Amino acid sequence: MIATIVVSVSGQTSVAASHEHENDWKLVWSDEFNGPNGSAIDVSKWVIETGGKGWGNKEKEYYTDRLQNLFLQNGNLVIRALKEKYTGPDRITRKYTSGRMKTQGKFSQKYGRFEARIKIPAGQGMWPAFWMLGDDITQVGWPGCGEIDIMENIGKEPGIIHGSIHGPGYTGTVGIEAPYHLPDMQRFAEDFHVFAIEWDPASISFYVDHNLYVTRTRADLRPGWKWVFDKPFFLILNLAVGGDWPGNPNSSTVFPADMLVDYVRVYQRTKSSKE
Repeated sequence: MIATIVVSVSGQTSVAASHEHENDWKLVWSDEFNGPNGSAIDVSKWVIETGGKGWGNKEKEYYTDRLQNLFLQNGNLVIRALKEKYTGPDRITRKYTSGRMKTQGKFSQKYGRFEARIKIPAGQGMWPAFWMLGDDITQVGWPGCGEIDIMENIGKEPGIIHGSIHGPGYTGTVGIEAPYHLPDMQRFAEDFHVFAIEWDPASISFYVDHNLYVTRTRADLRPGWKWVFDKPFFLILNLAVGGDWPGNPNSSTVFPADMLVDYVRVYQRTKSSKE
């Protein structure tokens, strides 16, 4: 990649990136979130997940399908976490609500470039994520299906995001993870950033604003671990509140907390590209 640093009139820096081989990619799926303000997400592309059972991470929110938690505004998807007492149809009561959505059953792909332009919220206990799971999760379960975390952030690390892969044997604290640090004490919540992976049969490369920061291959696996990144994966966007990793919100955490998504785009390599 070739990245050019652009300084705005306000003095803030951003990254304008141009691909060395921009013709190597063909857009095959996207959601630009350009519907009317206050409208719902496109359910032909996304499935809304609901529930408050902690999602295996001891999360504190209840994910709902309400417009209060998932809606379109000013050309963005808004995933909004609220501090409110909520009891769902399953009679579980939580002190927070938020949104979670996936493309399972609607869209999945093996290999390619998967990217989203996102502005994450700040705050202790916030846990925004853009990630993927293997299509065969209903057959083999997790972690056998594999997981690719394109972007995760925990609120107590305002200038750091994490990219990781998980599979049989490498989950939780032994997951294969790498952090990306913004320079000069910048915070991810201050602006939109592009988070992406480029995935092919031999490797998965992680990018922030088109800057490559880590590439994972089979060589990263310990003996006995299995590489499970050779099948279609589907996409997930969510904003968790609390959990094992970020810890709980505290008195400094501001609600509502919004995760803004400008777009999600998926590309395939063209025939002229290297395999």
